[in-house]
Amino acid sequence: MRWIPGGRSTNVEDRRGESTGPRRAGMNLGIGGMLVLLVLSAVFHKDFFALLGQGGGGPATTADSDSGSGSLPVPETSAQEEQLAQFVSFVLDDVQQTWVGLAPQLGTQYEPAKLVLFRDAIDSGCGIADAASGPFYCTLDQKVYVDLGFYDQLRDRFGAPGDFAQAYVIAHELGHHVQDLTGVSSRVQEAMRANPGDANELSVRLELQADCYAGVWGHAAGARGILESGDLEEGLNAAAAIGDDRIQKMTAGHVMPEAFTHGTSAQRLEWFRRGLETGRCEECDTFQSAGR
Repeated sequence: MRWIPGGRSTNVEDRRGESTGPRRAGMNLGIGGMLVLLVLSAVFHKDFFALLGQGGGGPATTADSDSGSGSLPVPETSAQEEQLAQFVSFVLDDVQQTWVGLAPQLGTQYEPAKLVLFRDAIDSGCGIADAASGPFYCTLDQKVYVDLGFYDQLRDRFGAPGDFAQAYVIAHELGHHVQDLTGVSSRVQEAMRANPGDANELSVRLELQADCYAGVWGHAAGARGILESGDLEEGLNAAAAIGDDRIQKMTAGHVMPEAFTHGTSAQRLEWFRRGLETGRCEECDTFQSAGR
């Protein structure tokens, strides 16, 4: 991607120097946390996702604590980590500026989200999370949480290197913010509570829509000329790399469709590609589409 290092968004909260108390439950799973529950479900033949009360997917909504405020001094960082923090900041601003123009198509005005950088563990508006939870969006404080160490996992464990793969992750989480602003997230949570048996299916549709929204931003980024050769392939590879079926094969050795919360590799690739190719928000209605 074409970008100039050195900037820092006013919507970034750098809390890499903050410490937290004992871990508490009450927030959604990122990719790392999903891996753990997939393994437990396979070993004990029990749906550990059900213990979360929301099918293990979608943006976090359960509050156990108030989010910390302000920024603490950040421990010494490497030049490489600082450049990554600046890149995340650039992507955050670019995605959000894109949605300022797109949100009216969905009947709402875009309100910027904050992005929190943290290390190891963080006390969010949705409870305490650690790095293993992966990046996540909390609906209660409208913030995206990212431990930069996740990108090492994305590259090394999931085989998805590249800066556009990293950007896809941020754009996906901001897709959840768009869902929050449009009321989709709250309607899905209500449907989950009314029909717990449909929770995982609804979670999948929520995640696939966020993938499509990430693609819509990618389309706009391409139109502005900030993408480089190979970027689209990096993003598509990242979407496919974190499908439920692929993660289950990596961790449990077999596929458990009943435990899907984010969609298969093929589904995630399909919906991200749909957003990339069309650039239209109306193409991202995963809840009405029969051909997921």
